[in-house]
Amino acid sequence: MGKKIGFIGLGVMGKPMGKNLLRAGYDLVVHDIRKEPVEELVDAGAQSANSPREVAERTEVIITMLPDSPEVKEVVLGKDGVLEGAREGSILIDMSSIAPSVTIEIASELKKKGIRMLDAPVSGGEPGAIQGTLAIMVGGTQEDFEECAKILNVMGGTVTRVGNIGAGNVTKLANQVIVALNIAAMSEAMALATKSGVDPEQVYNAIRSGLAGSNVLDAKMPLVLERRFEPGFRINLHIKDLSNALEAGAKTGVPMPLTGLVMQVMQALKVDGLGDMDHGAIALFHEKLAGVEIRPSQAVEGGQKPPG
Repeated sequence: MGKKIGFIGLGVMGKPMGKNLLRAGYDLVVHDIRKEPVEELVDAGAQSANSPREVAERTEVIITMLPDSPEVKEVVLGKDGVLEGAREGSILIDMSSIAPSVTIEIASELKKKGIRMLDAPVSGGEPGAIQGTLAIMVGGTQEDFEECAKILNVMGGTVTRVGNIGAGNVTKLANQVIVALNIAAMSEAMALATKSGVDPEQVYNAIRSGLAGSNVLDAKMPLVLERRFEPGFRINLHIKDLSNALEAGAKTGVPMPLTGLVMQVMQALKVDGLGDMDHGAIALFHEKLAGVEIRPSQAVEGGQKPPG
């Protein structure tokens, strides 16, 4: 099947991504700080390694799927890390969502040893990871991208090179800013509709095919109407992404006032103990401000005058 692949980080996303690589026939060496997902992947046909260093020693392509910048730095550059075990000419594909500046720093350290790197964060959540339909945004050289495209296509429905190293994470941050602001705008607008006595479900159906329509609206509005806020993508994880976006904005001199505002909305929800809810729970913040629930049963036929 070609190159032997290492996979480090078998969480909600990494575990199904690793399974898809196994199903595609790749030889996989896996590592995680937790035993259970490692054992599950071994049962599915993978081999286990005791450290990131050992993963790198035994493979030619190393994939990391970790929570944030500090974890990626530790796994790659720390003691018993990928850098200590990887051979010249091998390639690291970091599929985590981290700060672009950290991506560039890691790539620079790897380059000193002749190790190549792609940053390839993903969008699509756990369902996309399970189904192999993730949107993968890749930064790195065209040559390295083409070499790894077949591997990435096993895990993704769309795989796009967006520029040089770091560009993948810049693209992911842009994605997360747009998603967060879409959910917040939807929530504010639907709170207005509901408290005005207009059925928010009917508002949704009326606008979804127009200019206000979006994938975010279609994904999140039905869940809000059904009061379903179990996590597809947790508020805590979106806070992490927006923190990285604001850091990138500060470093590049890009003011991001709207991102800062929705970040504070999410922080308020976290303080209220809702950080592990889906980011669609941004609607709860706007409901609390307006004193209304966004649900069809709140509507009054024919509308009513707003209070006051």
